Amino acid sequence: MRQHQKGASYIAILIAIIGFAFLAKIAIAVWGPYWDDRVVDTQITELMQSSPKNIAPSKFVGQMSQRLDMNNVRDLKFEEIAQVTNVEGLQVKKAYEIRKPFLLNIDLVLKFEKSFDQSSLPAK
Repeated sequence: MRQHQKGASYIAILIAIIGFAFLAKIAIAVWGPYWDDRVVDTQITELMQSSPKNIAPSKFVGQMSQRLDMNNVRDLKFEEIAQVTNVEGLQVKKAYEIRKPFLLNIDLVLKFEKSFDQSSLPAK
């Protein structure tokens, strides 16, 4: 009487390893930009809460650039990713995208957009 094979074959194990490596590559490629965006959002919120209502947009941009540099976000220039206006309160509109080479001729495109309004943030 023949016994049936139990367990996974070598091909199934190899496919599982390749699948895991593919998912790990995606996670590694995406983690850095998402973390940097989270730091940018946090710093914008903190600076808006601590700034006076009549701060000049150029001063806000300079302070944000310093904060991003201190937090080791060196791939993004705040002047290029955000527009700052001060009409009845400070407003910041952040919009940018990052392209990361992924595999052969395939790139990952990460798009980040968010608006901040000083009047809607809770005061510190």
